[in-house]
Amino acid sequence: MKLVKKLAFLAVSLLAFGASNVSADKLDKILSKGKIRCGVVLDFPPMGYRDARNKPAGFDVEYCKDLAKVLGVKLEIKSMSFAQRLPALNAGKVDVVIGSTSDTLQRAKSAGFTMPYFVFKFQVVSRKDSGIKTFADLKGKKVTAPLSSTNEIEFLKNVKKNNWNKNNYFSSKSENDAHLALLQGKADAIITTDTTAVEMLKSPKYKDFVAGPFVPGFSDYVSIIVKRTEYGMINFMNLFIHQQVRTGRYKELNEMFYGPGPVRKLTIDGIYY
Repeated sequence: MKLVKKLAFLAVSLLAFGASNVSADKLDKILSKGKIRCGVVLDFPPMGYRDARNKPAGFDVEYCKDLAKVLGVKLEIKSMSFAQRLPALNAGKVDVVIGSTSDTLQRAKSAGFTMPYFVFKFQVVSRKDSGIKTFADLKGKKVTAPLSSTNEIEFLKNVKKNNWNKNNYFSSKSENDAHLALLQGKADAIITTDTTAVEMLKSPKYKDFVAGPFVPGFSDYVSIIVKRTEYGMINFMNLFIHQQVRTGRYKELNEMFYGPGPVRKLTIDGIYY
């Protein structure tokens, strides 16, 4: 009987230990510390950029601010490149990334994804005299996009599908580097988002450039990401995104950064997210 009692006590102790560990998830830790570290790509206007005072700004930055507000904690913005998003998250350098991260199944193997909070189209930007009128006109052209971005992934899928010479393509370290390659003539065209294309062409330095064809058959749904095992955070973030839409904040930020007009729909007909 003594052995049975000892085993029973040990089992209860282990269950209690496990329960305490499960309850202390990332959301609890953030609330306890009173601060959230939010990763944002700040060379991707108007989603993320630095304003005239060198302060973080943009749609994604506003979402970070809104999240900190509803949690009742302080906000720390962490600037990162597209390629740094998942490594920084999994290394514990940030608690959450609101960095226009495409919801690919491959990435979902190493990060936890929410429902979409925004959607893009991928578009070509090139010189007006480049002769690029259709997507097929990119054949034989020097093209670049940011390393590890979905822009790059989708373009290279089309390169393979169309049997184009992949040696004409090169990766850029960041969105800014892709833009610089275009300005310097190292690239004939870049693959970026439709939102970034609009922002680029507002600048006088891009007066000789034009937004061209879209990458065919693709809508880029992007999610907020946390660590894959942080189910409490994922559930909270999903509700946060839902309420951003319900309260009209999503529409307000669309108008703030993209102007008046219909907001981008985050749903697909025939499926529940």
